[in-house]
Amino acid sequence: MTASSEIVAALRKLDSCAVSDALDTLGLPGAVTPLHPMWPAGRTVAGRVRTVTAAPKAAAGPATHIATPLVAIAEPDDIVVIDNHARTDVSCWGGLLAEAAVQRGVAGVIVDGACRDVQESEALGLPVFARASVPVSARGRIVQQAMDERIQVAGVPVASFDYVIADVNGVVFVTASDAERVIPLAQRIVDREARMADAVRSGRDVSEVMHDSQFPTVTAE
Repeated sequence: MTASSEIVAALRKLDSCAVSDALDTLGLPGAVTPLHPMWPAGRTVAGRVRTVTAAPKAAAGPATHIATPLVAIAEPDDIVVIDNHARTDVSCWGGLLAEAAVQRGVAGVIVDGACRDVQESEALGLPVFARASVPVSARGRIVQQAMDERIQVAGVPVASFDYVIADVNGVVFVTASDAERVIPLAQRIVDREARMADAVRSGRDVSEVMHDSQFPTVTAE
């Protein structure tokens, strides 16, 4: 079994489009479309998923602040993935959490919902992907319901210790059980497209290159 760190390193050499294409080829879900970078990180972000589930605050009872228990134990290469059920009227990630996450070596944050304090995450160099940014605080509105449990992000099932890759194009999840099939296929797709781009740069017509048997479509082996 390939070590988790090797899988993360391999993902960082790819991009979300290639991984999405590999998942398509294998008939697997993973790409999510409503999320986008909150600031232009300019690099591929990849790591191990650690999940957090948010919920509306009850009138009484415990009120764990979203993601604080997870950030407190996070490890380098972890990516915090918060399921706030697509809510964009209230933030569930902000500047203080970003400060703590950077101290722990968190590689990035993905929110199925909204975040805030984007300028602080940018200053810290912490990539954040979400549906929106809003100024509205989570305090008194939403709390943490669970962590490291299976969640859904824009309809895609996601579990802790799955993998995720995110860049300017979007966010793509890869289950831990599929990573060793998906990554080599994505690498072959990248190689094929690089050879096709070289052919276009050499002066060949793009329509010819797109249909040339010299560049057969990558298929699952």
